[in-house]
Amino acid sequence: MDYNSQRKPFFYDITLRDGNQALKKPWNTDQKEIIFKELVKLGVQAVEVGFSGSSDMDFEACQRLASIAPDNIVIAGLARAVEKDIIKVAEAIKSANKPRIHTFIAMSPFNMKYVLKKDPMDVRKTAVEAIKYAKSLMGEKGEVQFSVEHFGDCADNLNFVIDSLHECIEAGATTINLPNTVERNRPFELIRLVEKVKMALPDNIIISAHNHNDLGMATATTVESYFVGATQLECSLNGLGERAGNTNMYEVAIALHNSGVEVPLNLSQIYETAILTAEMANVPICEKAPLIGEDALAHRSGIHQDGAVKTQNMKKGAYRPIHPSLIGRDDAEKYGFTSQSGKTALYEIIKSKGYPITVEETIRLVPIAKEQAEKYGELPVESIEDIYIKEIFEVDGPFKFISFKKADNTDNDIFNLKFSYKGQEYNETAEGDGPLETCLNALEKAGFRQKLVHYEQAAFGEETKGAQADAMTVIQFETQDGKVITCRGKDPSTQKANVKAIFNGLNLIYTE
Repeated sequence: MDYNSQRKPFFYDITLRDGNQALKKPWNTDQKEIIFKELVKLGVQAVEVGFSGSSDMDFEACQRLASIAPDNIVIAGLARAVEKDIIKVAEAIKSANKPRIHTFIAMSPFNMKYVLKKDPMDVRKTAVEAIKYAKSLMGEKGEVQFSVEHFGDCADNLNFVIDSLHECIEAGATTINLPNTVERNRPFELIRLVEKVKMALPDNIIISAHNHNDLGMATATTVESYFVGATQLECSLNGLGERAGNTNMYEVAIALHNSGVEVPLNLSQIYETAILTAEMANVPICEKAPLIGEDALAHRSGIHQDGAVKTQNMKKGAYRPIHPSLIGRDDAEKYGFTSQSGKTALYEIIKSKGYPITVEETIRLVPIAKEQAEKYGELPVESIEDIYIKEIFEVDGPFKFISFKKADNTDNDIFNLKFSYKGQEYNETAEGDGPLETCLNALEKAGFRQKLVHYEQAAFGEETKGAQADAMTVIQFETQDGKVITCRGKDPSTQKANVKAIFNGLNLIYTE
């Protein structure tokens, strides 16, 4: 049955009630107001502002939030199916433009027998009377929502529940909430019940889904409930709620968005809202939390890193469900280097720090970085920088540079080069067109001729107060077998940067 024609999901936030009551230190009125204003920015259609009968502080908070609520937002308060609770809610939210009393009672066989200890018909009567009373207090201005608490446990008496709901609707309830108060089974079991209720009730009645996350499937259950007819989706910021929490609003919103459903939320507010909520609740966001976790954009496998880099600027990524900007994240995908990573991650990390590097140079660094990662785990960026500096600009090998000086008492480019190779010292003097050529000529005289195929000069690093950036020389040698070796040298002196690059290249060639 298609319930989705021209139907937008209606997001009913329960952070300030279900989420707040589960905190080790529940929010006061001022704190609730901060979260409420975030919900307004996020664009939710309804907010359950609290359980006004639970304490004077919660009553005050409900009253405050109702008084500042925009006219287009439904303001609801929770009440047990007893008169004193219903009166408290009606009084607390009466200033709202769209007030709603949300009352509830359990109808599962287990809870009626062992918790309420009431006959099912008495439970039905209690529900109907509570709804009638709530409706009398709301009048034409407000609405009444009724929840079948522990609906997820009602498979065995579903006909009784449906008959009861017909009477609840006659009494004035316009929204019927079907909560999975404790998640015990696979989502399909609950969804099947939701669909049966939807088909049994009048079309004008709003079906609501409210799922707890005891088995970690609240999002799936809520999303699939929408596709079998639930329009109102009761969700919580950051998934806050009793025990393992409630349905996470961000996950539901993005799952529906990715399924082609028009989601009436300001999705770009999600990340900001998540960070603020975590700070105020003192409940850190798990690094692996979908969408908002620190690792939600992290890649450590070499295969994943390669695919991520190749699609990093696309709306659809090889290894991400959305572009992070959709939810207001301005951080890009990140690449951690572990023993499972490859050249792509190393290249991206080094480039992100502003260092020049080629793919060929990266390939040379991978085994060194992997060896360290096998010992210590994911390498900090500082360790990768150290590897880069040492292996690119301080290449160890059989050649040891000692000195390179211009010969005395001459205006010509005549230089003296001193170095050692495998412990044997060499002292050669040569002439050439500039220090670079002269150094190469001196090496040739010593028996180490190199074919230079590329040379360039650039700055390395940034200028800081009182200090200039280093000069960087990039040269390429072609070996006897036609292989091109890239080598670099850096130094405040351009001349020394040239010579360092040459000797780094020699060590690369002769080590290989």
